[in-house]
Amino acid sequence: MDLRFGDSKPTDEERAAVDALLGPPESSWEGADRSDADLRWARGGREARDRRDQLLPALHALNDRVGWISEGALDYVCRRLTVPPAEAYGVATFYAMFSVRPRPATVLHVCTDLACTAAGASRLCAAVESRLGPESGVKVERSPCLGLCERAPATLVIRAGESARPAQEDTPARPAFEDEAVQAEGGSGGAAPGDGGGTSRSSEAESGGGKGRRGRNTLHATAICAPATPDRAIAAATAPESAPTEPAPEAAVPQTGDTNLTLLHRIGTADPTSLDDYRAHGGYTALRRAFALGPAAVIREVTDAGLVGRGGAAFPTGRKWQATAAQPDHPHYLVCNADESEPGTFKDRVLMEGDPFALVEAMTIAAYATGAHRGYLYLRGEYPRALARLTHAIEQARTRGLLGDDVLGQGYAFDIEIRRGAGAYICGEETALFNSIEGRRGEPRSKPPFPVEKGLFGKPTVENNVETLVNVLPILTMGAEAYAAIGTPTSTGPKLFCVSGTVARPGVYELPFGATLGELLALAGVRDNLRAVLLGGAAGGFVRPDELDIPLTFEGTREAGTTLGSGVVMAFDDTVPLPRLLLRIAEFFRDESCGQCVPCRVGTVRQEEALHRIADRTGAAAADDIALLREVGRAMRDASICGLGQTAWNAVESAIDRLGAYE
Repeated sequence: MDLRFGDSKPTDEERAAVDALLGPPESSWEGADRSDADLRWARGGREARDRRDQLLPALHALNDRVGWISEGALDYVCRRLTVPPAEAYGVATFYAMFSVRPRPATVLHVCTDLACTAAGASRLCAAVESRLGPESGVKVERSPCLGLCERAPATLVIRAGESARPAQEDTPARPAFEDEAVQAEGGSGGAAPGDGGGTSRSSEAESGGGKGRRGRNTLHATAICAPATPDRAIAAATAPESAPTEPAPEAAVPQTGDTNLTLLHRIGTADPTSLDDYRAHGGYTALRRAFALGPAAVIREVTDAGLVGRGGAAFPTGRKWQATAAQPDHPHYLVCNADESEPGTFKDRVLMEGDPFALVEAMTIAAYATGAHRGYLYLRGEYPRALARLTHAIEQARTRGLLGDDVLGQGYAFDIEIRRGAGAYICGEETALFNSIEGRRGEPRSKPPFPVEKGLFGKPTVENNVETLVNVLPILTMGAEAYAAIGTPTSTGPKLFCVSGTVARPGVYELPFGATLGELLALAGVRDNLRAVLLGGAAGGFVRPDELDIPLTFEGTREAGTTLGSGVVMAFDDTVPLPRLLLRIAEFFRDESCGQCVPCRVGTVRQEEALHRIADRTGAAAADDIALLREVGRAMRDASICGLGQTAWNAVESAIDRLGAYE
């Protein structure tokens, strides 16, 4: 039996939010007024079912306009898209940024993850909660990592409703909400301004792969406050005009101005909102060379350069591209994974905010090489400025003939659509991300088949994260041989590291592979009373202060019994309570497990329970629970369907074995 919402009806505002995305309903079967024709036959069902991928944008439209998703609104979306109510409810309740219960239009998210915990997030949250009661009209929610670790502790304010109409991101005047304000166009979270809303697969051929989209989505405003104090956070939530201004992206790059930078050289030197300035600093040189080489030669350059994925798995990028390009089934899709949700990771955010045209160019090259004509950029819902910058960059590129039906006059068609995530760490896993775009719960799929064979919409798909794609630009401009000369023979090129915690200069650092952990921490200004360093984020492992000679390469960290992951480096001094950090890691994995498989669903809960029991115990008193932790950890590592469960025990294990956390 399917779920039913009874007599719940959408309000006029909820109906308007959905209709702005999907267009007006065409029959009473979709929610329009009943006509004589509707009494004789049902129509439009197949077309509606083929728009299932608009479910997540529709939920965003409601959340942006009203602040929560009522039963009546969800029922209306189900009628418009012919999605079973139980499935739509499962999607709506899957994401942390949505609520199916009434809540105020303004929500203040206070990050309580690792870097923010070390910076006093618990005290901040308690102070804010005590001062913002129900009468304030603000809902305070404890949040996982917001990707602002270099400015911990951090808060994010999201204000729903058309009354929260923001200024355009690039207007000269900069009111309090300016840089953080987002015009969420087209429900896709970033179809270009004036271009309407997300295109369904069925309408792509008719709309020219990106033109003629339906109406605009609603508007919402956001404000980031980091580093936050109770007074500043409350002001951002209750008095938008006094909200603090977010610093420029280059503030997160301590090496700004260094002429030796490869990936970060434009941040702080080129205007991220100007296509002309981007081209004046070398932009679109790589795409022109790609067209001169041809798709096969581009893949060969990427393969010869030795580029591997920067998201943590380190799979050879050239092999992935070649496998996708060789598939006879069409169409092919390109997906950029910009859903970096690993606690401690913020490098992709800095790239997208500070050099958005570089990502647009890199996606175009990747699509050209693999035979894709449609690209999806899946962006974290907690990144409002990145959304605004990329929306603007895509529109500018499309206007100037760098996206669309005839890119650079080469007869090649490619366009990009941004899809906003809504707060789900698991959607960083590529197949969970595909399910999310398709309007399903973000649960990983079993492999095989692999995405290069059957990925997004069941078609061959190449998926790369932001840093991986941006590395393609220097490969084509300097050549594969010169690029491969950077780093080590097995880990080539430059790497971005996200340094946070108890250091003097947190931020994104660019170093060649092979630099040591100690060299990186020296740049960041590590303190003398260093207690531990966490590599790879919550899914990584701890190392001791006497292990700073570990080379920062995939093979070097592996030989040292730890992991490089996506490049997270979090330093903690002896003032940070290690058991509390481990408990927060366990809470994180318990919350973020999708629940699909038993080892992860049950194991993450058992891990948290055991850590609660031994939080204040050491030695023999904790021995039984440590033994239980090891047993549960092995079961998760061996039997979980995806990397979340397989790595949920890593940090706790390393803290016990390398740091003696409970001795």
